[in-house]
Amino acid sequence: MKRNLVSDLCLDEVNLIQGFVENVRNKRTMAFLVVRDYTGSVQVTVEKGKNAELDATVDKITVESVISVTGKAVKNEYVKLGGVEVLADSITIESLADPLPITKDAAIDSRLDYRWVDLRSEKNLLIYKVQTEMVAALRQFLLDRRFLEIHTPKLIAAASESGADVFELKYFDRKAYLSQSPQFYKQMAMAAGFDRIFEVGPVFRAEKSYTNKHATEFTGFDLEFSYITSFRDVMDLEAELLQAALQRVSDKYGADIERLYGKKVVVPTLPFPTMKLQDVYSELASRYGYTVEESEKNDLTTDAEHLCAKLAEEKFGHEFLFVTDYGPEKRAFYHMRDENGNPLGYDLIWRGTEITTGAQREHRYAQLKAQADEKGLGEDVKFYLEFFRYGCPPHGGFGLGIDRLTMLLFGLSIKETEFLFRGPNRVTP
Repeated sequence: MKRNLVSDLCLDEVNLIQGFVENVRNKRTMAFLVVRDYTGSVQVTVEKGKNAELDATVDKITVESVISVTGKAVKNEYVKLGGVEVLADSITIESLADPLPITKDAAIDSRLDYRWVDLRSEKNLLIYKVQTEMVAALRQFLLDRRFLEIHTPKLIAAASESGADVFELKYFDRKAYLSQSPQFYKQMAMAAGFDRIFEVGPVFRAEKSYTNKHATEFTGFDLEFSYITSFRDVMDLEAELLQAALQRVSDKYGADIERLYGKKVVVPTLPFPTMKLQDVYSELASRYGYTVEESEKNDLTTDAEHLCAKLAEEKFGHEFLFVTDYGPEKRAFYHMRDENGNPLGYDLIWRGTEITTGAQREHRYAQLKAQADEKGLGEDVKFYLEFFRYGCPPHGGFGLGIDRLTMLLFGLSIKETEFLFRGPNRVTP
C-alpha cells in the first residue's frame, strides 16, 4: 500500500501513515497516539478490546518510536489536532525508542550531542523548510537572469585569501587546504567568459571564534558577474535578490515563523539605504554617544555593527544598511581601488550583523599583482594571478552565509540554525 503523508490524507478512505509517535495516551478502553511526519501530525485512535494483537502492539509503543498505521481517516470535530483522526486497523512498530536522552529545554550543547533527537520538533523542522525555500528563491532569482551554477573545489593547493585561518591537511605527498571561499574560482569563471555564475557550497574557516554567529564550516551562497560599471551594480543586485527571497519566505512561511518564533518576516523595500563608514561613526556618536579611537575607524567594530540595526531603523525605517568607503587595511587585496586607493566595495548589515562583504574586483593583471605584493601575498596567490594575464572583463560579486541569514531571520544562534554545527570544540556528531 502506498504511504500517505499527514498533509495529504484521503478522508473517508483507508490510509497508510508512517512516522514518529509524538504522544501516547493509553487508556483501558481507548488509546490515542499522535503520529508525526515531516508534513504534520495526526491523531491515531484505537478502540481497544476488538483486536488483541493490535491492543498488545499499542501497549509496547513508547514516545518517539517509529510506527506504520493503516486505517480510515475521518473528520471528528472533537479532535483538537486538525479535526481529523485515523481509526487504526493495524499498527506495526518499525523501531522502538528508548527513553529520550534530552528534553527540549536542555542546554544547546547537550542538545547538539543528540542533534538527531533535538531536530524532531515542529519548530526545528520549520527552520529547514524555510532555509530550503530561501535557497530555492535565491537560486531561481539568478537562474531567471541567466546565471550559471558552478561547483568549485574545496581542496585547494594554496590558502584562498590571506594564508591565515585555513585548515591544513595531508594530500598524498604534499599539503593542501580546505577552501575558505570560492572567491578565486568564481573569478576564474569570469576570466573563462562565463559572465554570470553562482554557487551554493561548504566554506571552511579555521577561526577560534566562540560567538553566536561564527562557525568553522558553513554553507555559502556566492555569486560573481561581469561587465559591471561600479560596485553599486553589485549592491543593487544583492538588494533585489534579498527582497525576492524574503518575499517568497514571507508568502509561504511568514505566519508559521511568527506563530512559533514571534518574529515577523519584513520584506525590505528598494533601494536599501547606504552610508559611508565615517558617516556611520558620526551618526553613532551624535545619536547614541558611541565613539571609538581613530585607529579603529577603518572598519566597523562589533558594537558599531550592532548599533547599525537601531540606526537603520530610526534613520531610514529599514532593516538593511549598506556601508561603503572602508579603508584598504581591512579589505582583501583583490578589491578594486579608486584613484585615492580606497576599496570599491561594501558591507551589508542586517539586524545588526554583517551578512555580506561585496566589491568590484580588480581585473587588471598589473594592478592586481601590485596589490597582492603590497600585502605580501605574491607567491601564495601566483596561480590566481594567472587568471588575469589573458584578458578578463570587469566584474564583481559577493557571498552570503545561508546559516547566518537563517539565524537572523529566526532570532537564534548559529548553533541552532546549522543542521550540524561545527566550531572549535565540536566535530561530532
